[in-house]
Amino acid sequence: MLNRYPLWKNLLILLVLLIAGLYAAPNLYPEDYAVQISGTREIHQVDEALMEQAMARLEAEGIGYKSLTLENGAAEIRFNNGDEQLLARAVLASQLGNNYVVAMNLAPTTPDWLSAIGAGPMTLGLDLRGGVHFLMEVDTVQAVSQRMEVYASDVRTTLRENRLRYRTVDLDDRGRLQARFGDAETRDQAQTRLRRDFSEFIFDTSVEGEAYFLTISLSDETVREIEDYAVQQNLTTLRNRVNELGVAEPLVQRQGRNRIVVQLPGVQDAAAAKRVIGQTANLEFRLEAAPDASRAVTEVYPFRNDPGRTATLERDIIITGSSVANANATFDENGLPQVSITLDSRGGQMMSRVTRNAIQRRMAVLFVEHKTRTVSERVDGEIVERRVPYVEKHLISLATIQTVLGNQFRITGLDSPRESSELALLLRAGALAAPVYFVEERTIGPSLGAENIEMGTKSVQIGFMLVLLFMLLYYRVFGLLANIALTLNLMMLVAVMSMLSATLTLPGIAGIVLTVGMAVDANVLIFERIKEELRSGAPVQSAINSGFSRAFVTILDANVTTLIAAIILFAMGTGPVKGFAVTLSVGIVTSMFAALVITRALVNLTYGGRKLQKLRM
Repeated sequence: MLNRYPLWKNLLILLVLLIAGLYAAPNLYPEDYAVQISGTREIHQVDEALMEQAMARLEAEGIGYKSLTLENGAAEIRFNNGDEQLLARAVLASQLGNNYVVAMNLAPTTPDWLSAIGAGPMTLGLDLRGGVHFLMEVDTVQAVSQRMEVYASDVRTTLRENRLRYRTVDLDDRGRLQARFGDAETRDQAQTRLRRDFSEFIFDTSVEGEAYFLTISLSDETVREIEDYAVQQNLTTLRNRVNELGVAEPLVQRQGRNRIVVQLPGVQDAAAAKRVIGQTANLEFRLEAAPDASRAVTEVYPFRNDPGRTATLERDIIITGSSVANANATFDENGLPQVSITLDSRGGQMMSRVTRNAIQRRMAVLFVEHKTRTVSERVDGEIVERRVPYVEKHLISLATIQTVLGNQFRITGLDSPRESSELALLLRAGALAAPVYFVEERTIGPSLGAENIEMGTKSVQIGFMLVLLFMLLYYRVFGLLANIALTLNLMMLVAVMSMLSATLTLPGIAGIVLTVGMAVDANVLIFERIKEELRSGAPVQSAINSGFSRAFVTILDANVTTLIAAIILFAMGTGPVKGFAVTLSVGIVTSMFAALVITRALVNLTYGGRKLQKLRM
């Protein structure tokens, strides 16, 4: 029979709409303004006594709050509005000091029964929720220099193992390795041996007086690989650090050759975020120098927790922190603190190679931090300030090697469980492969985000209402059915966006407005086709059936081409463009389902199976 769906199809459509309604429902529950309090270290726990003091301070300042939750050594305080949240954050940060992190956030109010099935509200992007935006630049020149320092250690080790006597192996002012020999024969033998082990090197020889030099540089391809690796490694490390902030849907992505964009929606404390993600630190593992070692091959460093105490280390670097795959704080058989470390394959090979001949010697873990300081200088009679990078190096561990080390080993000789926990955390979080510097910093306030949400919501509402009015006046009953399908389409769009945990941005709202227009366009094509069939004298039921079936190909072609364009935008675009592409792609799928299936089901329920002589539309 024409224009009648079987029962199972109607029930299936009803099930789809029921699921969509459940997963769209959390968006009806607005988030609470909240402040989260946690300790900067394990020893700084947030307990009831601390929170009693904090609540007393808030009460003294006349700041009200909705609720307080204390769980797992951290606290969450919810407030009635953003103004109370901002004031409370400032007051609590001042009282608690540097031992605690006081961060602003938006806490969900989704009922537990919805959360139990995995339903949650759409995540809002930086332009809607507010937050901080950082543009960071990776020092790729320093990345190549650091790699050359490691290569210098490898070259010295290779020459020593092959008993090829050299005078010095150092970096010159152009970032190249220069190995100095006493005669041409040894230099040539060294070149032959190194060429076999290091295919990425470019060799050049020269003579100055009685000194024979072997200059080692990297090919352009190798330099690009090192730079790409540094940016990619920093990208991964920054993502790990951002995850520690607990930010919902952060954006950490590469921009151009050596820059990284970090966007943290919902974060208003730019200084705290900057401290966490901008710590440009690395680790170096070195052997302690022998008592009779030459000063030319040693360096002296102070201890991080005791600057008055120093140790003399070899200049050769065994591995850096980038080779550490995992680290955990544990205790040895005597109950003393230690750190269990797992290295990647290359790091394990290098560690085994060096420690094989270093049993009972001590190995140091050197903390290397890249910083910048402001320097004032006079230029053309004016005082100009500029940021100058510098490096600080401190020892954090010096332990005896008990056996040959490989991919897994332990660092012992630590003073306390706190020291072992901090060392494990530092190793596990990952070090930056190259220094990064903040090029741009912007903070978008929550009020601006609220204004964007209000404007975006108004645009959707106005567009939606105008479309509903047009369809109702022009197509009458069919217009009413199309309006119901259009409303259900928006519900499905919100549900799919929520289920995919997609981020809604201001361009994404523009995508929703465009989706409304496209959904109506499909209904207009169908209804106009039905009118044509009626004008040609076709029976009412036949005209309805032909209208839906013959308009299908046109609707499919139009939506598929738009979907292809949206996929290209998502693949090639960044930031706001991706947000628009995601919303548009989801909207295309839901609008086709609404126009071709839901509208057809509503028309079938209204007109299907009836003997109609005339149809007004």
